[in-house]
Amino acid sequence: MALSSLNQRRWKNFKANRRAYWSLWLFLVLYGISLCAELVANERPVLVKYDGGYYMPIFKFYPEVAFGGDLRTEADYSTDEVQCLIVAGASQDCWDDPTGIRSEVETKGTAAGKPVNSGWIVWPLIPYSYTTIVDTGGIAPSPPSGQNWLGTDDTSRDVLARVIYGFRLSVTFALVVVALTTVIGVIAGAVQGYFGGLTDLLMQRFIEIWGAVPDLYVIIILTAILGKSVWLLLVLMVLFGWIGRVGVIRAEFLRARNFEYVRAAKALGVSDWRIMTRHLLPNAMVATLTLLPFAITGTIGALAGLDYIGFGLPADQPSLGALTRQAQQNLQAPHLAFVAFFTFAIMLSLLVFIFEGVRDAFDPRKTFR
Repeated sequence: MALSSLNQRRWKNFKANRRAYWSLWLFLVLYGISLCAELVANERPVLVKYDGGYYMPIFKFYPEVAFGGDLRTEADYSTDEVQCLIVAGASQDCWDDPTGIRSEVETKGTAAGKPVNSGWIVWPLIPYSYTTIVDTGGIAPSPPSGQNWLGTDDTSRDVLARVIYGFRLSVTFALVVVALTTVIGVIAGAVQGYFGGLTDLLMQRFIEIWGAVPDLYVIIILTAILGKSVWLLLVLMVLFGWIGRVGVIRAEFLRARNFEYVRAAKALGVSDWRIMTRHLLPNAMVATLTLLPFAITGTIGALAGLDYIGFGLPADQPSLGALTRQAQQNLQAPHLAFVAFFTFAIMLSLLVFIFEGVRDAFDPRKTFR
């Protein structure tokens, strides 16, 4: 679908801001990698060829008996025995000498002198998920190494895997919260500013009362009663976050509702809803977009802060705030602090640069050379 002339001008203005343009591409690459985290960091193979068939353990459960083993539980692909069974076509000699049999299959195509239908295993770039306990010889947290590029945390989990999954969770959580709070805030502010009078008065009193509720205490109390949950935290942050979007939209609608073009539209019988959405809202978009970078970075920071004090996401979630807390508790492992700092710095800087360009692109008074 072709862009309108107005949107083409906005896109041209956005591209003229080189910092915002390249920040967008870099962020999309990083976020795209995190969206495919299961293919990048996983304790299960991406693809397995066994006995002429192909299997994708990252998407489907396969018991050990499917590869010639004895157990009906999920195959432990990290063990030498299971890897040997896959490569050697379920040769029973794998139970005695898995390393030797696998080497023989890969070099000669035989297992214990017998020809076999050999297979292979394709692993992700990082062979650990964010919950995988890594054997580091009893050292936790362990420093960066060839096995764990960014080291492990205090429970011996791979830090790089947790950063990838945590990046996806933090950004997605922030985008959902900001999208919902912006929609609610824009609707509330538009209704207040356009109709004014008693409607504005009653909604302002409600916002003042609701805004006086200590959101942190409510989150702590409900988390203690209902338990930690991603959905509970999302609902609570939306319920308390939309108030900050109302003021600017209300002011823009109050300013513009008496303009000549609005009066002309009313005189022609145009409905209030159409005037609000087609005439007033586009002119208030610049003010709305100005708040977005602060809203998104603020939401990510709030989520990290709640995780840091222990009232954020459940313990089994890959939390960047929990990584920061581990860095504070393990000063002998400086790699945790460096990873947490640079993750937040890169993520928040890219988002600020992008939305700065978006804001300028929507500003009709902004020109680029």
